[in-house]
Amino acid sequence: MTSKILAGALLFLASVGAWAQSNVSFVEPKDGATVSSPFKVRLDVKGQTAAPAGDVKPGTGHHHVLINSDGYAKGEEIPFTRRNLHMNQGQSEVQITLVPGTYKLTAQFADGAHKSLGPEFARTITVTVK
Repeated sequence: MTSKILAGALLFLASVGAWAQSNVSFVEPKDGATVSSPFKVRLDVKGQTAAPAGDVKPGTGHHHVLINSDGYAKGEEIPFTRRNLHMNQGQSEVQITLVPGTYKLTAQFADGAHKSLGPEFARTITVTVK
């Protein structure tokens, strides 16, 4: 009986851990990095293929870098603003120019119509621009 409870608890913890992981990551810069402006941001996505915006095809989408902004809920359209960098060509890297300070950068993956794939396709880091 105890082994069944333990096995159930381990299975639950593994599923919670998998759910909490993001399918988007910052290759560079790393969380907490100090960078000089302009600096390169490189992103990676798992479970989707980066493709140009415009066509909505299952399993594809494109990256966005949100500056001092949180990610968007699943299905919510990411607006075009100065704080939301749309990587419309399907690229995985972009050069960003920011004045000195500390910034929150959020990588958000969205479909071809700029609709967010939700928090499981978002990742936030903090960088300091010197």
